[in-house]
Amino acid sequence: MKLSQYKFTLPPELIAKYPQENRDESRLMVLHRDSGKIEHKTFKDIISYFEDQDTMVFNDTKVFPARLYGNKEKTGAEIEVFLLRELNREQRLWDVLVDPARKIRIGNKLYFGEDDVLVAEVIDNTTSRGRTLRFLYDGDYDDFKKTLFDLGETPLPKFIDRPVEPEDRERFQTIYAKNEGAVAAPTAGMHFSRELLKRLEIKGVDFAYVTLHVGLGNFRTVDVEDLTKHKMDSERIIISDEAVEKVNAAKERRSNVCAVGTTVMRTLESSVSTMGHLKPFDGWTNKFIFPPYEFSVPNRMISNFHLPYSTLLMMVSAFAGYDQLMSAYKLAIKEKYRFGTYGDAMLIL
Repeated sequence: MKLSQYKFTLPPELIAKYPQENRDESRLMVLHRDSGKIEHKTFKDIISYFEDQDTMVFNDTKVFPARLYGNKEKTGAEIEVFLLRELNREQRLWDVLVDPARKIRIGNKLYFGEDDVLVAEVIDNTTSRGRTLRFLYDGDYDDFKKTLFDLGETPLPKFIDRPVEPEDRERFQTIYAKNEGAVAAPTAGMHFSRELLKRLEIKGVDFAYVTLHVGLGNFRTVDVEDLTKHKMDSERIIISDEAVEKVNAAKERRSNVCAVGTTVMRTLESSVSTMGHLKPFDGWTNKFIFPPYEFSVPNRMISNFHLPYSTLLMMVSAFAGYDQLMSAYKLAIKEKYRFGTYGDAMLIL
């Protein structure tokens, strides 16, 4: 597969700037892979496609307020710092992206908040865009973390072209988010409301939880035509014994296993035995899924509508079938489905 095969014209007005008022009332396109049939539903109708003992797998990562705005020492130049991950708790070391990157050197101090409540020193240039910062803070760790996150802003992706609003802190998050560490939300899961989860539970659908701390690699552009040459950023994943037992039991009884989102799909497919069973894992994955690819674990998938050229679109096309997915996307544009993080959903059966 080539990068150019993932080009399509997406009218800018179809990129959702705001979420639906009610999580489970987004639109839902249902794609039947065996027949090619497409149905147009509302997300809460998803319950009618699942039965007792089917298993849904969710990503329980929690987004933290990763975007900070500060000033450079001496010049006072404005700087944006995007927190990627904590490297060392005791030393307050963080792996970050800075913008504009060219003006930041090792030894520079950056100041954040009123009265410069937080100061950071650049101690390493790891890549052309990446830096390691040491935050200089005298209080204990909990005070530091609270100060850092109070200054931070919800890290909406840049393609949502509007200022961040207070409501985003709650809406750019799934209702079951638990394990802090993501800089982007696992968007397919954001359509689930508490009421819908309860109704699925009453119907007998089983829930399994894995963790993938979503990184900025999700939004990094692919700049090679030959997809085999693209390298994904590594992301931390955790697959517990409990999740393994639930998923493998569902496979053994031939119940449906549904990956709720591309992050879940990547997590599940990163730790598979030769027999096609899920294995426990705690580590890193840089798995890049694109056609042709033989899936081992889930036989169903929920996903949002993704932007042209994105690795997310490539993964979904591997699951749905390239031709079927691209024709479904063409229909989605015609029917004015909403694309991106706050957009509508697709269920692939």
